[in-house]
Amino acid sequence: MISTREKVFNYAFLTVLAVAVLFPVVWILGVAVSPDISGTLDLGNVQWSNFAEAWRQADFSQYLKSSLIITGTAVTISTVLAIFSGYAFGVLGVVGEKLLFPLMLFGVMIPMEAITVPLYYDFQSQGLTDTYQGIILAHVGTGVSFGAFWMRAAFRSVPASIGESAQVDGAGTWTMLWRIYLPIVRPAVSTFVLLNFMWTWNDYFLSLILVSDPAHQPLTLGLGAFSGRYLVHINLLAAAAVLISIPVVGLYVFCQRQFIRGMLSGAVKG
Repeated sequence: MISTREKVFNYAFLTVLAVAVLFPVVWILGVAVSPDISGTLDLGNVQWSNFAEAWRQADFSQYLKSSLIITGTAVTISTVLAIFSGYAFGVLGVVGEKLLFPLMLFGVMIPMEAITVPLYYDFQSQGLTDTYQGIILAHVGTGVSFGAFWMRAAFRSVPASIGESAQVDGAGTWTMLWRIYLPIVRPAVSTFVLLNFMWTWNDYFLSLILVSDPAHQPLTLGLGAFSGRYLVHINLLAAAAVLISIPVVGLYVFCQRQFIRGMLSGAVKG
C-alpha cells in the first residue's frame, strides 16, 4: 500500500512536472495573441488577428499544400509497408528473418546526420532533389525501419492460438491479416500513424537538405523563412508556430485513446 506521504510526494512531483511542461506552451499562446511585437505579454488587449496576419505575411497556403502532400503520402506508404513487414516478420516468419530483421533495424540505430550527405548526392544524381517524390521517399525510408520493428512486436503480441484456429477454419494469409490480426493490433497501427505523422510534419532538417525550391517546401521551412524576414515580430512568429502545431495537436486529441491503448498494450512486446 502507498502511504499518504508517498501520495502527496507523487502528486506534488507530477504537478511540478506538468507546470514545467505546460508553461512554455501557455507562454507561446499568450505571446501569439499579444499586440506587442517584442513578445511581451499583454493579455488585456488580446489580438486574435495575429493568426490571420501571420498566415498572410508568411504565405503559408503553398507551404500547407506541400506539407499535406508530403506528410499524407509518406505516412500512408510507411503505414502500409510497416503492416506488411511486421506481419511478415512477426507472423509468417520469412526466410532469412534472423539476418534481414537486424539489417532493417540499422535504419533505427544509424543517426540521420550520418547519412545526410551521401543521401543528398544520391538523390541529386537521380534528379530527386527539390521534388515531392524525393522528400517522400526519404521520409518513407527513414520511417519504415521503426514501423517494421513496431508492427512486428504488435503482431507477436497476438496469441498464436488465434492464428492457428483461423488456419484450421481455412483462412488464408490475406484473410488472417485483414480480418483477424489487423482489428486486434489497430491501437498499435493508430499509434504508429500518429508518431509518423508527427515526425514527418515537424521535420525540418531533412527537408532543409533535400528541398530548396519554395514551391515544394513544407510548413516548417516556411516558418524558418518567415522568422528570417520578421525576426522582430515575436508575436507573429509565435502565432505562426501555433498554426503549424495545430494539425499535430488536433490529430493527437482525436486519436488519444487509440494512442494510449497502443502505448500501454502489448504493442511493444516481442
